[in-house]
Amino acid sequence: MNIHLDYGRTGLDVELPSENVVGVLDLTPAQPLGDPAGAVRAAISRPLGTRPLTEIARGRGNACIVVCDITRPVPNATVLPPLLAALADGGIPAERVTILVATGTHRPNTGDELGTILGEAVRTSGCRVVNHVCTDEASLRRVGTTSGGVPVALNTHYLDADLRITCGLIEPHFMAGYSGGRKMVMPGIASLSAIQDWHSPRFLEHPNATNGITRGNPVHEENTRIACLAPPDMIVDVVLDTARRVTGVFAGEMVQAWEAGVAFVEAHVRAPVPEPVDIVVTTSAGWPLDLTYYQTVKGMVGALPIVKPGGHIIIASACAEGIGGPDFSRTLLGTRDLQSLVRAMQQPDWEPIPDQWQVEELAKATRNNPVVCVSEGISDDVMGRLFAAPAPTVEAAVSDALAVHGPGATVAVIPKGPYVIPYIAQR
Repeated sequence: MNIHLDYGRTGLDVELPSENVVGVLDLTPAQPLGDPAGAVRAAISRPLGTRPLTEIARGRGNACIVVCDITRPVPNATVLPPLLAALADGGIPAERVTILVATGTHRPNTGDELGTILGEAVRTSGCRVVNHVCTDEASLRRVGTTSGGVPVALNTHYLDADLRITCGLIEPHFMAGYSGGRKMVMPGIASLSAIQDWHSPRFLEHPNATNGITRGNPVHEENTRIACLAPPDMIVDVVLDTARRVTGVFAGEMVQAWEAGVAFVEAHVRAPVPEPVDIVVTTSAGWPLDLTYYQTVKGMVGALPIVKPGGHIIIASACAEGIGGPDFSRTLLGTRDLQSLVRAMQQPDWEPIPDQWQVEELAKATRNNPVVCVSEGISDDVMGRLFAAPAPTVEAAVSDALAVHGPGATVAVIPKGPYVIPYIAQR
């Protein structure tokens, strides 16, 4: 059976034994919009739970638009021009608009990357473009403490703007249920200390802190409380299909518009298998999400709902930029016992370290299941220190796993990795 996996920019074709494959779990197709820019114009002129953007803009001096960084394929070249036009009609020209790149804890984006993120027309429109830097205290201001006990500081470009807009992407998220909406504020433009507190074990270790769950998910609930301390005047979130074409646009008040988008996404991302399987073959959804091993962890965790305890998770991820940020790399390469490290993180006297949440998620993925990673961007000797076994090909990894589980072992394949939410049908 030939299956095409999302991998890097071009994908990866693999040949798997059809007698073992019990399911290829993919997205349910959604109809791409014929005029996505027109859909954006319609959404911001008839938003959910608030006034049209042009009306909101009248009488305000400036605006801040928060956009995703290079790790998210948001089609800003399509989304932003209608927003800028509406703002201009309301009296805010491009010269008084700041585009704030929501890097969270990621590195700032370079000049060429900004062209990719925004499109050249937007980049040269006169807007000011700024990268959020979570460690730059001069660009952060405290806005309060949530009822969950998280002290929150956010970017001042956003806080000081007369009008605040976020532009995001709604898709499954391995901690918060779904991305988009409130996540553009936290972690997008928050301080490192606030992100660390929100991403601490007291939230992440809850069983509902996972893909596709919002009700009773403490990560999502706290995330919403944080964003409500300084909510945007409007969110504009899109949904994409497998070819990254826009299938939906949801604009309006932060909670109402986001929940409408989530309801749309849920109908297309859930995929069942009849019972837990011995082997899951998955991905990190290809470029740009599989640029680093840091992001690859999302694909590993996404496979957990359908793999048996002790079953293999085999993930193909290009990792063209290697492991990830220096803190994440240093922590993994300097750790011999991942599970012991995570237990230490849960102690009251633990001093948070950068990117520890992704270390904790990797520990979840590897706690009861061997993980094998096929990657051209990380050498075998380094991969062996990242708590995953290296393999030259997906076929070789599956063959080795079948030798462990037996010739009748069951295999499920998730070509688009964390963009799909797998589940057991009878549940």
